[in-house]
Amino acid sequence: MKLLTLNTHGWHEEHQLDKIGQLARFIHEHRFDVIALQEVNQSMQEAPVTAEGLVHFTAAEHDAVIKRDNYAYLLQQQLDETYYWTWAPTHMSARKYDEGVALLSRTPILKTVSGHVSAGRDYASFRTRKIAGILTETGGEKTWFVSGHFGWWHDGEEPFRQQWDRAEAILQSCRSNPVFMMGDLNNADSVRGEGYDYVMQHGWCDLYEKAERRDEGYTVFKAIAGWENNTESLRIDYILSSVPVRAKSSTVVLNGKTGPVVSDHFGVAVEL
Repeated sequence: MKLLTLNTHGWHEEHQLDKIGQLARFIHEHRFDVIALQEVNQSMQEAPVTAEGLVHFTAAEHDAVIKRDNYAYLLQQQLDETYYWTWAPTHMSARKYDEGVALLSRTPILKTVSGHVSAGRDYASFRTRKIAGILTETGGEKTWFVSGHFGWWHDGEEPFRQQWDRAEAILQSCRSNPVFMMGDLNNADSVRGEGYDYVMQHGWCDLYEKAERRDEGYTVFKAIAGWENNTESLRIDYILSSVPVRAKSSTVVLNGKTGPVVSDHFGVAVEL
């Protein structure tokens, strides 16, 4: 099984359509089974996609409206094989986009889950956060895959610790099956006593640490949105498992070496 997570920085990138095409070709080349995406944006003023265009879409939220420039929709349309997908809006971005999280799967979606991990529900606030998940059968086993984009440990209004606790509560009913949490945690593994250690204390398995082959793991190398003063190499994008798993490999991708750069984050690919 092959997994990919990427914070897409959707519609904040130059040459965005070209980069969506590059990502589609990369996915086709590597045949990922499940893909988790964050910062998956669409224009609020764009027209909705017709029902005929959403035959492989499963709503994580009944009132979510998919617009014609939805990043995940355009990506799914460019893929050379059928991927089933979902998307959940989280908050407004740049006063003109619906920002959300998405998942794509080569196997049909059996069930979805979503919910706020932030205390606040103000759609206009970038601090408003959600997770979305899909249940699908991959490798003969029903498994949950979750896409999440969390806040920062020291955020005075929406600290990561409380967001992670809410995520745990949302996923409690899913834990009878394996759960893979994939996404941007906005907490570096190199900082002790903060978000990464807190997650590990809850029994999650970091597939980077369990990989037989792995690289340095860094997904951010410069100052980016949310890390404006950053000058270090950071590992803040993860693929985690609720059950002990050994991975064949964990590789930073879409970094100009393994795949083109399509976002201000690099992606993480794991093969089990």
